Order: sequence, then structure tokens, then C-alpha cells
Amino acid sequence: MEEELRQPAKNALLPAADVQIMTLADVNEGKDAVRLKTGSKELDRVLGGGLIPGSLVLIGGDPGIGKSTLVLQAAQGLGCDGQKVLYIAGEESAAQLSLRAKRLGVTNKKIMVLAETDMNILEEQVRKVRPDVVIVDSIQTVYRPELSSAAGSVSQLKEATSAWLRLAKTENVTVLLIGHVTKEGQIAGPRILEHMVDCVLYFEGDRQHLYRILRAVKNRFGSTHEIGIFTMEAAGLKEVENPSEWLLSQRSPGAAGSVVTASMEGTRPLLVEIQALVTPTRYGNPRRTATGVEINRVALILAVLERHVGIQIQDYDVFVNAAGGVRLIEPAVDLAVAASLVSSFRDQAVASEYLFLGEVGLAGEVRGIPHLEQRLHEGARLGFKRAIVPKFSLSSLQSAAGLQINAVSTLREAIEILAH
Repeated sequence: MEEELRQPAKNALLPAADVQIMTLADVNEGKDAVRLKTGSKELDRVLGGGLIPGSLVLIGGDPGIGKSTLVLQAAQGLGCDGQKVLYIAGEESAAQLSLRAKRLGVTNKKIMVLAETDMNILEEQVRKVRPDVVIVDSIQTVYRPELSSAAGSVSQLKEATSAWLRLAKTENVTVLLIGHVTKEGQIAGPRILEHMVDCVLYFEGDRQHLYRILRAVKNRFGSTHEIGIFTMEAAGLKEVENPSEWLLSQRSPGAAGSVVTASMEGTRPLLVEIQALVTPTRYGNPRRTATGVEINRVALILAVLERHVGIQIQDYDVFVNAAGGVRLIEPAVDLAVAASLVSSFRDQAVASEYLFLGEVGLAGEVRGIPHLEQRLHEGARLGFKRAIVPKFSLSSLQSAAGLQINAVSTLREAIEILAH
């Protein structure tokens, strides 16, 4: 049976005497629009421009990926902006946190530290100190002594998150919660935690590589399509100012199976290299593997290539990869995936000056995509000369940014261009 903690009346979201009903038009929009700057352009971009006062933000990610580093550097930026920050260290002592802060260059005197996990004490200290921002590292370590279950259990997590939600709304304090993740990469604990908070961020990447990607999967105050890109260095996280150039920096020109596309991540166009390897299978069932690209989209494109273009790949192993560790979920990258597969199958390199943009339909048609002009401008900025795009999207194109445009209606037309 799940434990529940009965809250006294004084812990209600708003005291009864202070409850007021207003029309939506009477709400002070200017106050709500104020955002706290973290000092990180990438983090602020993902948040929608900065932290909203009184909001509750949950940050998840694999162990050692850099969650604590991210929020500690954000605390430095908030402190430099005049905000009073309280860092609650539940997994390390104040001395250990101080050593890490010195290594990262976090020295602002507006950052306070409290090594405590008792929720009753934490509530009392927050009301006493009245910080602008509270960082809880991590929510799985916070507990209510009235509950007999251990910290990190379902009942403790629900109660601790509810308590921080009440504090955020009643005291108008911004709360950043760091959460552990499961083996599947989901926030540990009941799904209700993600429903309760205002914003859910995932910090992704491979600990064996430098890159880190911050992605919003829920944001009540901004878009969920933006991403922030960082590299992990000895002195902490460093923002990547030019993601497209960084993602293409290790591309090998003249390699079969390598093409470039432009994917929209929120308002930002990213140039990404799509790599494909098509090789005869050594076993009965050919393998189909995709990293960074939806495997179902790859299967769809393979079927269209066989049916409408005549490329027979049913007896070949197929591997597709979006280089740089990014995840591409929009169908606008379909044409690039198809071109990379044909290039590897024929062992013929695609000219490095080409950019591939378009969605592939089941009838073999190349369908229109949004934000074509922004994608082309990003390609031109990085030296691309030609682009294969859907003919349907030309009607909305104001400027081709100096690129030579090859407009196609079908996948067969696009593949024929590659053959010349």
C-alpha cells in the first residue's frame, strides 16, 4: 500500500485568507514575462529565454553526464546577475561541493550552500533565507521524516516534489530539481513527477565523448523544439557557438554513403551529416540499424527505394547514422537518408557541395518541408553550392541564398541527379 502524508491546512497552495479571483486580463503580464538569465545562452535558449520566477524545472540525465556541472555554472551566472541562489547538496558535503566549484571557477558570493535532505528543514530554511533560485541536487535524496519509507521511494518522491511545487508558487522562488534516470533513460520515479513540474530537460550525450545535448521535452513557458549543445572540458561545460560547423568538422569529403542535410531544432537550422553503410549480409536475415534516425523511417525509405526506384537492397545489411550524436525526428531528412543509402549501395561518393532536403512519401514522391529558406541560408553560410529540394516548397521560397537549386517531385528524379 502506498503511503500518503496528510498536509495540515496551512500547507495548502494558497492561504484561504489570501485567495483572490481575477480575470485573465487583470493578470500582470509584465511581471510574468520577466526571466532570470543563467549566463548560458544555450541553457536560456532551451528554457525559452531564461528561468521564470516561481517555476519548477526538472533536469534528468545519465550519471556523470554533467547535470551538476550545468546547474553549478548556471548558479554562477544567476549570481552574477544579482540573483540569490541556494544550492542544496544532497549527495555530497559542502566541502566537496566547494572543491568542485573552485575547479569550475564558480566563486560568486551570492551562492549559498546547504547540505541537508530533511524536507521539513529545507522548507524552513527557504522561507527564512528567501532565495531567488533553489537548486536541489538531487530530488531522490530529499525525504519527509514523517514517512517511514526510504528516500527515493515513490511516496517520498511525490511528497518532496509536491513540497517544492508549493514553495515555488507561494514564495515565488525558482526551483531546479536534478533527477536520476533509469536504465531506459527516463526520470526515475512515478510519471506524475513530470506532470507536476513546469519544465522537463534531458541532458544527453556519451560520457566517452565531449559533446552534450540539452533538450526540453516539456516546457510550459517556451518551445520544446530547441536544443542546447555543449562540450565537456576540464574547466566544465563550454557552449558550442556554431553547432553546424562543429557537427560537420570531422566529415570526410569523398566518402561513399555520406551526405548532408539541414534539420530544424526549434528556430535553429542544424547541418548534420547522414552516414549510411550498405553491405552484403553474411547471415539469413539482413540487419537494419539506425542511430540518431528513426528506424521506422529508414525501413520506409528502403521500401520506397526498392518499389519506386528499383534499388534492390533486401539482401544487404543497412546501417544509418546521424553523425555527432544528434537525434533527427523530422521527416525533412528523408531525402538525405535515401541519398546516403544509394551512395553506399553503389559505392559512389556524392559531391560535397550538395545539400539534401525533403520528405519521402510512400508513393515515391518528395513532399514539401517548412523553413526551407532558413535551411538554405545555413547551408550557404558553410560553403554549400547546390541543394536538392522538393518542388512543392519553391512557391514559398523568397531567396535561395545563392545556391543552385535542383527541384524534384519524386525520389527517382533525385537519385537520377546523383548519377550524373
